[in-house]
Amino acid sequence: MENPNLTFRPIGFVSTGVEAKFSAGHQPDPDAAETNRVTLLPEPGFELALQDLAGFDRIWLVWWFHRNSTWRPRVMPPRGPAVRRGTFATRSPHRPNPIGLTCVRLLGIEGRVLTVGPLDLMDGTPILDIKPYLPKVDAFPDSGAGWVDEVERELAEAVPYLLEVSDLASQQLRWLHENFGIDFAERAFTLLRSDPTPHRTRRILLLKDGRLRMACGAWRLYYTLDERTVRILAVGKGYSDERLAAEYAADITHGDAQRAFAVRWPEP
Repeated sequence: MENPNLTFRPIGFVSTGVEAKFSAGHQPDPDAAETNRVTLLPEPGFELALQDLAGFDRIWLVWWFHRNSTWRPRVMPPRGPAVRRGTFATRSPHRPNPIGLTCVRLLGIEGRVLTVGPLDLMDGTPILDIKPYLPKVDAFPDSGAGWVDEVERELAEAVPYLLEVSDLASQQLRWLHENFGIDFAERAFTLLRSDPTPHRTRRILLLKDGRLRMACGAWRLYYTLDERTVRILAVGKGYSDERLAAEYAADITHGDAQRAFAVRWPEP
């Protein structure tokens, strides 16, 4: 092989409004009532290349994990027990070549803009290629899924944890949504009902005072666990006051909201 290096360039970018990795999810939610856009670059031939695609219900998006720069040969998936798996047996975003593949509903095409259904991508994700989804060759519903099948069986048999939200936490979540359009509660609560125990990949940490803390992108949820009941105590910001006040803080996710939150509610 003369040159082992390959060069890729995006054909377009995704617009989802999702700024934090936590909010992007691990797979698209097929029941979500959301629309997103894929805008191709104004390159010669790109609009013509979309010809005949409108007749397909679903398409494959080939994309780049643009916020990941490292990889690991074994990773700990967020679902199931805290067991490391070989990276090639997972859908971890940390890969030798951080290429992603997502099947998505195609809702419409206008010029160089594709309107698509639910996605698991962050805003600005580079798109490398688009391919039509072919049910006869792309779907194998009876195929075994290795260790994932075992985890799915265990999750199906597990009883969901009960969730209680304090008045303070409810007030804080409502304030973030009403004033800044920030809403991570639904995804966080779904994860906590499934398994609220400490887990590195789920970013759940047991604190010295006995509380648990879950990282939700730029935000934190503080809670306690009493047998099968999760009690959400409070919301916290993910950045320190010192970092939010620093000169380089302009690019911090939800920086304005974090500063306003700190004034209204000191650290829990």
